[in-house]
Amino acid sequence: MPIVSSKRQITLPVEQCNEAGIRPGDEYRCFVANGHITIVRKMPEAAKGCLSHVTGDSTLSDEESRQSALI
Repeated sequence: MPIVSSKRQITLPVEQCNEAGIRPGDEYRCFVANGHITIVRKMPEAAKGCLSHVTGDSTLSDEESRQSALI
């Protein structure tokens, strides 16, 4: 069973990495919810196109746009 090192590092079991498609050098995201840590391999271009329907308002400056998002 893997143990957390003094540096807070863990070793993922090879079998689980193979099952999840995780390979050395892959990037990942970590989430904590209800006391559980979930590790998710980042997929290149996974979010591509998810905001393609959004259009900007060219009459606003970047600062005006940031301020309007805070309201």
